[in-house]
Amino acid sequence: MGYIKARKGNIIVYILLGVITFISLFPIIWMCIIAFKGTGESISGFNSLWINNPTLKNFKNVFEVIPILSSLYNSIFTTVMGTITTLFFCSLAGYGFAKYQFPGRDFLFYFIVATLLVPPEVGSIPLFIIMRRLHLINSLWSVIIPKAATAIGIFYMRQYIINIPTEVIESARIDGSSEFGIYLKIIVPMIKPALATWTLLTVIARWNDFFWPLIFLRSTVKHTLMVSISLLPVSDGLSTPWPVIMAGTTFAIIPVVVVYIFLQRFLKSGISAGAVKG
Repeated sequence: MGYIKARKGNIIVYILLGVITFISLFPIIWMCIIAFKGTGESISGFNSLWINNPTLKNFKNVFEVIPILSSLYNSIFTTVMGTITTLFFCSLAGYGFAKYQFPGRDFLFYFIVATLLVPPEVGSIPLFIIMRRLHLINSLWSVIIPKAATAIGIFYMRQYIINIPTEVIESARIDGSSEFGIYLKIIVPMIKPALATWTLLTVIARWNDFFWPLIFLRSTVKHTLMVSISLLPVSDGLSTPWPVIMAGTTFAIIPVVVVYIFLQRFLKSGISAGAVKG
């Protein structure tokens, strides 16, 4: 009797999860369907869910209207370099806050955490002035540098590293390892799940970033993919071309989906470990 009741409970859970999954994925499915429809076909109502004459013309139009290859390169460069710098600086700072004793450590850490309450847009004007004085306006590095170390990244890494046994670090010091060598050869291998999880979250955030590239990147050839796609409705010869916009957006999400497939197995363990430790 108890087995039958548990089985019925599992079936209800699976049905609810299936419904939630469908609701979550429906906008993406609908976007992909519209991307393969002709401009004359309906894109609203239930008729939008059927493709009468599938076409790849929308993807061809995307390549013709915007410099998508240079935009793709810019997005890949800012995402890869932004992810590498964020992983390095956040893990290094997290290690410092977790394992080093220095005056004002706790105050500085909680001050950094408190900056999470400040909306990023508040710093847009000071950052723009700083980047202009560094002659980095219209440079891809202007998008990478401001987020090289983030408060949430430092907090996450510190929470993960804090429960690593200090005896391991002390043993390495006795063996003559340098401080940076301890970080590189001991800490980094022990926090691989956290690094993989933070890589996935950072790649998604960097790839989808729209606000900062729009502010700092002024010329078309420097635009990232998200900025270029946002300019599609006002491009030459097109009047709100929704199928073309959907084709460009479908093209833009492919790299993120591929990265997610490779790293998703680390996501659950990494987030839960980082959330409960500390």
